[in-house]
Amino acid sequence: MKRIAVLTSGGDAPGMNAAIRAVTRCAIAKGWEVFGVHQGYAGLINGDFRQLTARSVGGIIQLGGTMLGSARAPEFKNEEGRMKALWELGQKEIEAVVIIGGNGSQTGAYAFSQMGFSVVGVASTIDNDLVGSDITIGVDTAMNIALEALDRLKTTAASHQRAFLLEVMGRNCGYLALEVGIAGGAEAILIPEIETNPEEVVQIFRRAYERGKTHACAVVAEGASYNAEKLAAYFSEHQARIGYELRTTTLGHVQRGGEPTAYDRLLASRLGAGAVDALDRGETGVLVGMVKSQVTTTPLSKVVGVQKPIDPTLFQLAKVLDT
Repeated sequence: MKRIAVLTSGGDAPGMNAAIRAVTRCAIAKGWEVFGVHQGYAGLINGDFRQLTARSVGGIIQLGGTMLGSARAPEFKNEEGRMKALWELGQKEIEAVVIIGGNGSQTGAYAFSQMGFSVVGVASTIDNDLVGSDITIGVDTAMNIALEALDRLKTTAASHQRAFLLEVMGRNCGYLALEVGIAGGAEAILIPEIETNPEEVVQIFRRAYERGKTHACAVVAEGASYNAEKLAAYFSEHQARIGYELRTTTLGHVQRGGEPTAYDRLLASRLGAGAVDALDRGETGVLVGMVKSQVTTTPLSKVVGVQKPIDPTLFQLAKVLDT
């Protein structure tokens, strides 16, 4: 191995820069040259490569987002687009690519590896829905941002005897909502994986009101069958039964921003180094993740098209703790 490239794809996640830094410096330590691909797969197709040095990735470990940028590239889904990317890599004599991203990004990585090119994925998504890693880059930061928001909302809710709906990211996976709801002591948690009748939430809030609680909060994943908007509309028709005045807060992309936590910086550094080690031993077509506190690899064929399930015992725990 003499030359490799690294790119970030899909939604940005806090810690991506730490992973870029680790890939670059670990590869350089082995005597390899490293090129950063700008704007994800679009940059791969357009040949937007710039050589990275140990110094060019200095001072980025604490920064959120990604210094390489990310962009949608629908043309990469076609063989013609991937052939163009292969040609661009050949022009630079690049022998392998490290792809940092989530489900969609690793689907692209797998398609590329099926064409015979050396690819290693790094697990990075705030949804934590990627098979092959117990926790992915960005999750801890996003979780702490959402938890801080919930704590702040509870202060206001208690001051005004209100109920709050806090909507967090999670289109197909409720991991963030579930973890934040438990850690923040929410009265109700709504996630895509488990159907929840809005009447159940009305009853939960009503019981809290009758017990004399000064507030009630529900954490709602954006992909739940009743997201915050639908739930608020249902509640508006049953306001008298709830007891509390209702407010809604949607965090949205706020969860992606900000400085990565210490955990995400360490995780990203370990996974980035693991990607380089995998390439060094000739192991490609794999995803590098963290399983039982160990850096491991999983074939991309076992990752693509599979969503990691949530732990059902956590949902039961949430119900017990919030009674």
